[in-house]
Amino acid sequence: MYTRITQEFIDFAMKNPTPFHVVDAFSKDLADHGFAELSEYDPWTLEAGGQYLVKRNNSSLIAFKVPKKDVTGLSMVAAHTDSPAIKIKGMQAEMAEGSYLKLNVECYGGLLMATWFDRPLSLAGRTMVKEKGKLVEKLVKIDRDLLVIPSVAIHMNRDANKGIDYNPQKDLLPLFSMVDSTQGKAGSSAAAKSSNSSKLAEIISKELKTKPENIISCDLYLYDRTPGTIWGAENEFFSVQHIDDLQCAYSGIEGIKKAKVGKDQTSVPILALFDNEEVGSGTKQGADSTFLQDVIDRVFEALGYSKQKQGAIIANSLMVSADNAHAVHPNHPEYHDPVNKPVMNNGIVIKHAANQHYTTDSVSAALFIEICNQAKVPYQEFYNRSDKPGGSTLGNISNAHISLNSVDIGLPQLAMHSCYETAGVKDTKYLVDAFETFFSKTLSFKDGYQFK
Repeated sequence: MYTRITQEFIDFAMKNPTPFHVVDAFSKDLADHGFAELSEYDPWTLEAGGQYLVKRNNSSLIAFKVPKKDVTGLSMVAAHTDSPAIKIKGMQAEMAEGSYLKLNVECYGGLLMATWFDRPLSLAGRTMVKEKGKLVEKLVKIDRDLLVIPSVAIHMNRDANKGIDYNPQKDLLPLFSMVDSTQGKAGSSAAAKSSNSSKLAEIISKELKTKPENIISCDLYLYDRTPGTIWGAENEFFSVQHIDDLQCAYSGIEGIKKAKVGKDQTSVPILALFDNEEVGSGTKQGADSTFLQDVIDRVFEALGYSKQKQGAIIANSLMVSADNAHAVHPNHPEYHDPVNKPVMNNGIVIKHAANQHYTTDSVSAALFIEICNQAKVPYQEFYNRSDKPGGSTLGNISNAHISLNSVDIGLPQLAMHSCYETAGVKDTKYLVDAFETFFSKTLSFKDGYQFK
């Protein structure tokens, strides 16, 4: 049971290495399960009992179900589709260095740079292509080993094992090809400056079945080709790219698909998957945008609710901000709080912070514990060491736009922000079950907090 859903998640993460691929796959999956896609360009008409999804930038997605009865609350889960990565600097990214051809890159988010060295890499993302006078957005994924970022040998840097201060402009440039010796260095430099005559453009255009000159721009990222795997003495662990935060996003999709909105349910299940959390969420499709508020406003308008009614619904709502948590490190337990030590395979982590970088308080924590108890899944709690303030996530950012009860949770993992992360085999199933239960309940906060 646990192994099956873990393997399905590994397969998903391997097939969908960028937020654009993630949202495309999720939207197709939801459509197969009866969710109708709405466009932000058109007015919306909603039906009682209907299931809907809407995308923004093709890298963020919001899915929801409309109850058959009058709405009294919102049951929301938020997660993010992006992960730290290495992005190439456009279609003119080729750089000649002697006999070698490299790609010019920059860092996206707070990645662990050392993990990207000496492993097979390739390219994926989206391109803008001109077809029949129109600009068309197309996904691309080069499904072969294409690049490597080589380490400097220990013989040339005797202090390498004492730690390296990596310079992304120098050290992270991946080796792509040999310079074409028939053109010479000058010819290769000229080719590198032309987006229509480069090896990169040739490879991308061949993948898209178009001409190089039709590719206008791109958002392309390096992705790790190392296969995901289930491992350990009892197959209790797994490793793959982008566990943070695809594990929570994937669990949210599975939970909302499985949730049964009963005839008496009056809370709207909503799943919001935002892009750009790793770089601050300050984009039109991030948690710091109006995306969620825009969708909720349009839902309320389509249902004919007054401002007074809308305010009452928001007050009777809960957001579960789902972004993965740090499991205790087997070699460095001292980095964790001396009392609260989450471990893999022990359940969902409820995250707390006095500085409010996490939105959890006693009310929202108790509400989520009740969800876990009703779903019959284990939970544990996380606090940072008092001398390590820790990071934040999308819960408090989103809450600035639509303020309601909110709790921050996640699944415990190791090597967060590595290009190859590790987590527990049991925990994905726990979160799917919790989300399914949450989405299937009616919230009632007016006279004591309860789920019905």
